Amino acid sequence: MEVLDPPAVRRWARLAADTLGRARAEIDALNVFPVADGDTGTNLHLTMISAAEAVEALPDDVGAAVVWQTMAYGALVGARGNSGVIVSQALRGLAEVLKDREGTGADLREGLARAAELARSAVARPVEGTVLTVLEAVAAAVPAGDLAATARGAAAEARAALRRTPGQLDVLARSGVVDAGGAGMAIILEALAAVITDSYAERYDVPPPTGRVTPMTESGAGYEVMYLLDADEEAVGKLRAELDSLGDSLVVVGGDGLWNVHVHVDEAGQAIEAGMRAGRPHRIKVTYLAAPGRTHRAGGGRGVVAVAAGDGIAALFEECGAVVVRREPGSSPPLPAMLAAIREAGSEVAVLPNDEGVRAVAVAASEIAREDGVVVSVLPTKATVQGLAALAVHDPLRRFDDDVVAMTDAAGHTRYGHLRVADRQAFTSAGVCRPGDVLGMIDGDVAVIGESLTEVAGLIVDRMVAGGGELVTLVTGADAPERLAVSVEERLAATRPDVEVVVYDGEQGGYPLLIGVE
Repeated sequence: MEVLDPPAVRRWARLAADTLGRARAEIDALNVFPVADGDTGTNLHLTMISAAEAVEALPDDVGAAVVWQTMAYGALVGARGNSGVIVSQALRGLAEVLKDREGTGADLREGLARAAELARSAVARPVEGTVLTVLEAVAAAVPAGDLAATARGAAAEARAALRRTPGQLDVLARSGVVDAGGAGMAIILEALAAVITDSYAERYDVPPPTGRVTPMTESGAGYEVMYLLDADEEAVGKLRAELDSLGDSLVVVGGDGLWNVHVHVDEAGQAIEAGMRAGRPHRIKVTYLAAPGRTHRAGGGRGVVAVAAGDGIAALFEECGAVVVRREPGSSPPLPAMLAAIREAGSEVAVLPNDEGVRAVAVAASEIAREDGVVVSVLPTKATVQGLAALAVHDPLRRFDDDVVAMTDAAGHTRYGHLRVADRQAFTSAGVCRPGDVLGMIDGDVAVIGESLTEVAGLIVDRMVAGGGELVTLVTGADAPERLAVSVEERLAATRPDVEVVVYDGEQGGYPLLIGVE
């Protein structure tokens, strides 16, 4: 090939993923740095699968810029482990250069230099004898020439640099291995050379360990925490500094508002909470590093954890057997409190966040609990009334998966609404509201603006039952007028006598009335 065109990039991504898959176990066996958790080959394989699948989903006629940027994005969002995150940044460097170029040998050389530069800049404390060293050796020594000569030279230099890594990092020399991440990078570049030169080896050799790899002990190992983060660059700069003070093996890559964060820490919750202060973390993954494949069993039994924002609501959930996590209206509970509740609840736990803003904390705590051997499922309950509906059908004698399905189904068939009083002027989906106006919300959106709580409550319930419903649940707040729930009951008795109504005193602040229609 004379130029690296979009079809060739697609073939390279797939060949690299497939080849890493075949070499996965051999690369895993080399993994002693930064921790000997034996998963570098697996992580690189999964990272390149994500990149390959992203470009394969594109139409055939898209240009080079889209293909390169999509491959880099696929690697970013699918990156696993320390090495996977670094490789995703290397692909981003190639994409930055090659997306607007023809794809000649000179272009590839410049792209490899940018890949090495970005990869090193992503690591808070770079160490020699790693994939970073391999990339920089390739960038410095790759020969000038046509595309084929450049690609072959890059692959050859990667292999030579890989052989030098035991002399650059003591832990590699003591274990008699080359760097696992560097081995994966060499295979990725060999796959690129194979696509460009149309000369495919039967397999790419991975140097076997020549010594005894010492397994990692539990002492001081901590957790690997990874998540994608929606945040601006200034917030990420502060996050880097905070995470660097909490742990090591810190790698933060990305840009344009989306980042992939990787760090090893003693307390996983601190790293996740730092991400929540910086922006919106998602796809959170926590791995207990002390003993790969070993789990800690929690106390036996099936349990439910429910988040509650009022004393009355908390009492309701507790009466139904749930472990309750308290929170203030408009806020999320602390992650340690959520984690403690999950561990207390049992070995199989359904979590009811009962608020969209609480879900991130619930997911983060669940990821940590899973590393202790707890089976956890976070249900998509967005409101207290959905949590009550889910808990009403909870059956600890059912299989856990079946119980989760039944609870999720009950929550999904519950429309939710609430009343609140506006504290400022704002534009809403129902028009402009002013301070003191009563807002009637349905499924998170403003549906009615009125002057009195009783008036708006009646209109909201009318709308919610218009589409059908058998049971209306009303949860009154701490500031609700005495007859607010009664007025809604009387209205329904006159207009929908077929509907059953239940009323609870939730004592929640900020929301005079919560409404559920099942």
